[in-house]
Amino acid sequence: MSESLDIINRDLGNDPEALIRWALEQGSRPICTTNFRPFEAVILHMVSRQRPDVPVVWMDHGYNTEATYRFADALVERLGLNLITYLPKRTRAHREAVEGPMPGIDDPRHAAFTQEVKIEPFERALREMAPDVWFTALRAEDTAERAQMSPVSRNADGLLKVAPLLHWTARDLYRYLQEHDLPNEFDYFDPTKVEAKRECGLHLQH
Repeated sequence: MSESLDIINRDLGNDPEALIRWALEQGSRPICTTNFRPFEAVILHMVSRQRPDVPVVWMDHGYNTEATYRFADALVERLGLNLITYLPKRTRAHREAVEGPMPGIDDPRHAAFTQEVKIEPFERALREMAPDVWFTALRAEDTAERAQMSPVSRNADGLLKVAPLLHWTARDLYRYLQEHDLPNEFDYFDPTKVEAKRECGLHLQH
């Protein structure tokens, strides 16, 4: 990591809104990814408030709960989000007709499943949209791997990855939702992680 990013992480790493403001000045093609999991309204509100037209990229794997789909629609309307959805190349119905139900995390087929429903659509989004700044709602509390990350980093392709909420706790997020009267939804399921503290691999590869 360059010395300049070290300084930004030191000075702005605990000030999400200032960090977002700085990051938006670093490029011209920002994106904000989301999976509409609990507390996602925080990052979406923060970023879209400063850049209303920011593309919000959702890799919809097809296994979300009904509540998540309703929540996504409601939040997009409430915040006026510029939502761009990326889907796997096969529908869930097609995949399950050929291969059966979603493989469990101990099934050797699970890695290929994750690649198909989440990582490939994300990599396609990166190729097609060519962002230079990527906002993500990663938090250090999520997994041991994320606890080692910095709020700002640059990946091997030069993409500036920004996690403004990295150091926030669930209490911080809840307080922000309350202050801005934002909705939340806890009925959420990620088939590529299954367990709450498990990585799907996307953020380890990118």
